[in-house]
Amino acid sequence: MSKKLTRSSNDVMIAGVAAGLADYLNIDPVLVRVLFVILTLCGGPGLVAYIILWLIMPQEDITEKIDMN
Repeated sequence: MSKKLTRSSNDVMIAGVAAGLADYLNIDPVLVRVLFVILTLCGGPGLVAYIILWLIMPQEDITEKIDMN
């Protein structure tokens, strides 16, 4: 079964974007969150990228997650 890039609905700090990316990439969500913060503080596109991903990434469907387990 193929993975889908979706916002997390259970590991949410703001919108679930970082947790969704981390789940898709099989890495720790903290690393993705730290990357967004570093990009934002260094004058990079961190905040803009987060907002864009928030708008375009679909919300994770709970029933799909239950069926997979």
